[in-house]
Amino acid sequence: MVIDLIVTIEEDGYSAEVPSLKGCESWAHSEDEAIANTIELTRFYANIDADIEIKIDLARRSKKKKVYKIIFKKE
Repeated sequence: MVIDLIVTIEEDGYSAEVPSLKGCESWAHSEDEAIANTIELTRFYANIDADIEIKIDLARRSKKKKVYKIIFKKE
């Protein structure tokens, strides 16, 4: 399964969201922390077991946003 993760650079940090999962969003001072928090929420909202590997690939970027692809196998 592949879903989008959008990271936006804010004035005071980074926000990250998975638009296809309502409410799956977080904010942090660093981009890596925002991504990690959102991946944890993605596991919860999509009911992904902790033993399932999740890969994250950068798909595209602009000045204020980056779009990543979250890739995992859902059984």
